Amino acid sequence: MMHCPMRKRRPTRDSDFPAIAVPSMHGSGYLDYTIESHASGCLKVMEEFRRHEMLCDLVLHVTYKERTVDFKVHRLVLASCSPYFRAMFTSCFKERCASEITLRDVCPQVVGRLIDFAYTSRITVGEKCVLHVLLGAMRYQMEDVAKACCDFLTKHLEPANVIGIARFAEEIGCIELHQRSREYINTHFSEVTKVDEFFSLSHCQLLELISQDSLKVLCESEVYKACTDWVRWDMEGRAQYLHALLNAVHIYALPPKFLKNQLLSCPILSKANSCKDFLSKIFQDMTLRRPLPPAPLRGTQLIYVAGGYQQHSLASMEAYDPRGNVWLKLTDMATPCSGLAACALFGLLYTVGGRNLSLQNNTESSALCCYNPMTNQWSQHASLNSPRNRVGVGVVDGSIYAVGGSQGSTHHSTVERWDPESNRWSFVCPMSVARLGAGVAACGGALYVVGGFDGQNRWDTAEKYQPETSTWQQLAPMSSIRSGLGLVCLNSYLYAIGGYDGRSQLSSVERYNISRNLWEPRASMQHSRSAHGVTDYQGRIFVLGGFNQHGFLSSVECYCPDNNEWTYITDMPVGRSGMGVAVTMEPCPGSLPEKEEEEDGT
Repeated sequence: MMHCPMRKRRPTRDSDFPAIAVPSMHGSGYLDYTIESHASGCLKVMEEFRRHEMLCDLVLHVTYKERTVDFKVHRLVLASCSPYFRAMFTSCFKERCASEITLRDVCPQVVGRLIDFAYTSRITVGEKCVLHVLLGAMRYQMEDVAKACCDFLTKHLEPANVIGIARFAEEIGCIELHQRSREYINTHFSEVTKVDEFFSLSHCQLLELISQDSLKVLCESEVYKACTDWVRWDMEGRAQYLHALLNAVHIYALPPKFLKNQLLSCPILSKANSCKDFLSKIFQDMTLRRPLPPAPLRGTQLIYVAGGYQQHSLASMEAYDPRGNVWLKLTDMATPCSGLAACALFGLLYTVGGRNLSLQNNTESSALCCYNPMTNQWSQHASLNSPRNRVGVGVVDGSIYAVGGSQGSTHHSTVERWDPESNRWSFVCPMSVARLGAGVAACGGALYVVGGFDGQNRWDTAEKYQPETSTWQQLAPMSSIRSGLGLVCLNSYLYAIGGYDGRSQLSSVERYNISRNLWEPRASMQHSRSAHGVTDYQGRIFVLGGFNQHGFLSSVECYCPDNNEWTYITDMPVGRSGMGVAVTMEPCPGSLPEKEEEEDGT
């Protein structure tokens, strides 16, 4: 018997319909009409058919631990929402035409919920069943159910469960949940390392975890301490892995004081001579100021801008992300402040001094305020001994130095040092002259101060402070008088940028060669400016805002030392001068208000 090949069905055309006499219709065209409730209505009817066992063409025998539960279903419905069943029913498997199929080693309650989802588009999961449902959804490739389970688990991640959930997600191949769990671990690393699950990690798992640059830690000492705590959990079995772990820690990013204390008092190091010798050599290099390899930073670094002045002092706090050219609006300072300085120490951002200037107020500040990127919150620390407006700051050996500034008509030559361990300010040897609006930067374990204004004279002079001897040394003067300048240390050079010479704002830049004690000109900025913010970021110099004869500036310029070129980058949300600028880790996403997390960088 011959079989005729099936003819392909062509689309229905108007001419295919039989003629019916209808009243005349004026105009032409068609109406394409969609019933939005049609799909849900069909699902509802199919669910009724299933409940009444009507038109069902398949029985699923679900066996689990010697127990079997039967489900009567329509294979078309299962195939429509599961690639697993679609392949089973449309390929050349024996199940294609079978009226009964057995599913083994899967919980009947899970299969029941997945079938309910196929007919209703609804899934309900809770703490006790979510992992079982996720496992079933992954097995039968029901992506929407798997995503719902991932969303539930992500919302309920906490330090005590995240490592276990990350392991489970990796084992079943749930990439999205595994990624979200790892992000949570990275963001909450310090809390995670204090729970029992952390101490159950193998040395390979711990090594993989601490090798990630995406870890969000305020200080590398947190990573070091996590490793030593893990080893201490089982000294006899884990001491052999300490050296490998220390190689993954960014040792050169550890504060020298912390490293010294570990060498003196860490009980684990006293039993691991090779590790102690390894750390002793690094500490010796730090102490002798030998050239050190660059210490890679954990997480993403942002440029923070605190306070400033435009007609009045500002309380605003923002951060700029050069990668995406976006500004983040952060928690305001407690008090409006301009003429302040900012620096980063152990991952925290500190603002020092300044003043609150408005029509109603003109109060100089002695405040030391601390912004924590982990929490997006401010806190207060010990106040300076003297209020200091237009102060300069630098960080040397884990201490903050506040340099010069003014209080009323008094211009300071004094310098104060803040010790974070004791939370106290103490005076150190004063500068040779008073300096307001000086450029201040730390480089190679020394503090450099250039330019500034003493109330009568603007300076081109420069001097260097050595903490070990508490003495100042005069350096070669700059080629230009500058107050309100910016000073940045980059690649063992000092860059003096812009400022005011008593007649006009400057766009010029000069670089100090530390080894040769001389200044040399570099390319000028595109805009002249004074009282601007400056910082180095990933091998480049960023200059923000300031003031010149045209008013307050909002522009941001970037300098590339390799090309000796300045490039316009973006604008700040508000033009201003006299703000504090520093670089540290990005805020944790969970600490930011959802609506204010990002603003257009242009």
